[in-house]
Amino acid sequence: MNLITKRAFLLGSGAIVGAYLGAKYGPKNPVLDGTTSLQPSGAAGTLNDASGLSQTPIHKHIIVKQDPEKGLVDILRDELRAAKAEGRPVSLSAARHSMGGQSIPRDGHAITLDTDFFEPDTANATYRCSAGLRWDSAIRQMDAIGFGPKVMQSNNDFGIASTFCVNAHGWPVPYSAMGSTTRSFKMLLQDGDLITCSRDENADLFNLTMGGYGLTGLITEMEVEMTANARLSPTFEKMAGPDFGVKFMAALKDPKVQMGYGRLNVDKAAFFDKALMITYRPTQDQSDLPAASTSGFVSKLARHLFRAQLGAEGVKRRRWWVETDLQAKLTAGDVTRNSLINEPVVTLDDKDPTRTDILHEYFIEPERFAEWVALCKRVIPASYQELLNITLRYVAPDNEAVLSYAPVDRIACVMLFSQEMTLRGEADMQRMTQALIAGTAELGGTYYLPYRLHATQAQFEQSYPSAGEFVAAKREIDPDLRFRNGLWDTYMAGL
Repeated sequence: MNLITKRAFLLGSGAIVGAYLGAKYGPKNPVLDGTTSLQPSGAAGTLNDASGLSQTPIHKHIIVKQDPEKGLVDILRDELRAAKAEGRPVSLSAARHSMGGQSIPRDGHAITLDTDFFEPDTANATYRCSAGLRWDSAIRQMDAIGFGPKVMQSNNDFGIASTFCVNAHGWPVPYSAMGSTTRSFKMLLQDGDLITCSRDENADLFNLTMGGYGLTGLITEMEVEMTANARLSPTFEKMAGPDFGVKFMAALKDPKVQMGYGRLNVDKAAFFDKALMITYRPTQDQSDLPAASTSGFVSKLARHLFRAQLGAEGVKRRRWWVETDLQAKLTAGDVTRNSLINEPVVTLDDKDPTRTDILHEYFIEPERFAEWVALCKRVIPASYQELLNITLRYVAPDNEAVLSYAPVDRIACVMLFSQEMTLRGEADMQRMTQALIAGTAELGGTYYLPYRLHATQAQFEQSYPSAGEFVAAKREIDPDLRFRNGLWDTYMAGL
């Protein structure tokens, strides 16, 4: 097993070249002359999310550690009764990694789950878990019995029910989003009734809740599919950026590929001109798999190179060399499937209080990926925003979730921007976001809903044409609108 993991170099190997680049090109934060800071004040009685820009007044916040069999349902019912008596909204979450208040009930009852119940069924390759179980705990417990998550995000900080409620996806192929691997869940409705939802029981509510952002009820536990862990070997292929969509789909026709993703270069001189595709296949030897690890020490050092890209085009070019040349030589060793996905978000945490990391994600058909690259080349370099990274993934069609973002095969394009926390930075980010959403929609694509709420109402309805159906069904099962959040308040309350 290669001790220096793929991710450590993929995100920038500060351990190897950081000292040189830091001295020559160190990070350049813009001067905030004439701007108004948007930094949150941290006032009592408010909650924020991962953006740092969603400070919202709440009535109450509780953290619940009880598991489903030890009082969780009773606690949640009490909160529902109190919220009903007060006429307040309720929202349930785990890590609160959304970026636009999607997990925060304005003036309401915010509930954070921090639970660790896990019960595997190896015969059926499934597990039962508490809604608030984090992926890092799930991976550790599955890894010990030779299994791992079938689909999850590429980071392990999130709660499993939260992943289902945003229907997140990851690197495993050839799957759709995490919801496609969920067998069933139990959920409290607004009147306190505890029901079971699956593809056979309350199927309409199952599809409404998958990717429904907690607007249908409070999930208490889940039954989810798992898969055998495996030792994998990577293959690296460089290509022209616009060619990635078609070539990625061709590569995934190989049934041996278990994990796959890509990158694009982000330096402005050759923006998105080059791509790197990485695919993972099982090795012949699958005996004595080591325990799942993270890149740990090396990844933490890698953060320095990743952050040194800010305002430094030379660093971006050299980071691309690290990823496409040095990385392929030094991280070509085997790695387990579980180790690849067992990485916390904190690895790349931004320590600069004047800036915040903002994610975008767009879904585009592989055949139109080259046109989407051309769109990004027109819009992003002309903005005031600093794009630090883009990861490309595959999402199989999802014809179950009412708010599906992948009705056909899609390339998921995940972008990480470093945004100045000022009115100027926020206004420019909104302008750029709307331009990208508009261009993506023209190409038949979709944008993802967990991030900043910068789309126009028309863009939301165009990208999610089933939104009206979702809202009508939600109003029927939740006539008092007990479950509300920033996403509902911004786009759905008026439908």
